[in-house]
Amino acid sequence: MLNLLREMLHSPVLDIVQRLKHSTGMTVTELCTAMKMSYMGVKQHCVELEKSGFLDTWRRPKAAGRPEKLYRLTPKADVLFLNCGPTLTLDLLTTAEKVFGESAPPKLLYTYFQSKGEAWSVKLAKTDGLEERARLLARLRSADGCMSSCEADAQGRLVLVEHHRPLRELAARYDMVDELECEMIERLMGCEVRRSVEEVSGLVRVTFQIKTTAHSA
Repeated sequence: MLNLLREMLHSPVLDIVQRLKHSTGMTVTELCTAMKMSYMGVKQHCVELEKSGFLDTWRRPKAAGRPEKLYRLTPKADVLFLNCGPTLTLDLLTTAEKVFGESAPPKLLYTYFQSKGEAWSVKLAKTDGLEERARLLARLRSADGCMSSCEADAQGRLVLVEHHRPLRELAARYDMVDELECEMIERLMGCEVRRSVEEVSGLVRVTFQIKTTAHSA
């Protein structure tokens, strides 16, 4: 991994990977425009990343003409982004279950999200209004590796959009993780939050739609 990062940090590869992580796939032409690079330069890097297993391709239909070829990240690319020590965390939870019983992992996870929410709540208390609170929360979650941003959807509703799931492996073992995470965001925002997930190959898009009607305690 260290050698791979050394190679990437001094080349456009890092920029390509970051841009693809924030998208559902891009053509070489779209990457060229965004990066202000030549077509062949970007194409060469994409082909090399595909050969290494970090990218795959799919075809996007067009209104007229041949479908466009898009590059997207594969699950292998997850190693390039922050994860919360999934192997160690899962081992610790498994050990806790063996020592303290099957109720131990849920209790630990519940306590973790409660503590995380309380720590962030102190920072969010200094914000003024729902949008400012959402923008600060997006920055806090990005610092945790979620690649989060505060946006408005097609209907103008406030949403948090995230392109990485550091807790993915943990949630695969304990399905309560996603629910606890969403409940934590609801408490922090002080209103109802609806969570949705889109995952295709190595691409992920988690959306937290923030309802503006305050929810009851």
